[in-house]
Amino acid sequence: MTSRLGQCGEDFVAQWLKQQGWSILHQRWRSRWGEIDLIGRSPEKLLVFIEVKTRSAGNWDQGGALAVNIAKQNKIIQTAQLFLAYSPQLANLPCRFDVALVHAQKLPASLSLDENIPLIELGRQVKWAGNYFCLQDYIQGAFES
Repeated sequence: MTSRLGQCGEDFVAQWLKQQGWSILHQRWRSRWGEIDLIGRSPEKLLVFIEVKTRSAGNWDQGGALAVNIAKQNKIIQTAQLFLAYSPQLANLPCRFDVALVHAQKLPASLSLDENIPLIELGRQVKWAGNYFCLQDYIQGAFES
């Protein structure tokens, strides 16, 4: 998978969250500890740190689920703590760590791109950025700090 495809997967999940009433505060927030793919506020006013795993067919890690191991979780937690240190106005909000698993498949060259933003639903394949994307699973509270 290319980093461009991974970024498209993050954009896809961000769009889905917006359609669910979320506010996206940051995409690809970086620090010395690492990167958080998405930071958002849920409609319930939770501050949520989201790890997005975009995979194509034939992946070895169960659609990205196995890639969010303990080491990756600790890296995300450290990065989130640094984010909160830089954003003290958000530090008192309840926090959660979610994981989004996205499946991507290249569109056949014969299909045209649809310029409209599709309605994204869990488990439904849609055309997005020159590929078919499907939000396979969205795991709320995938791990704890």
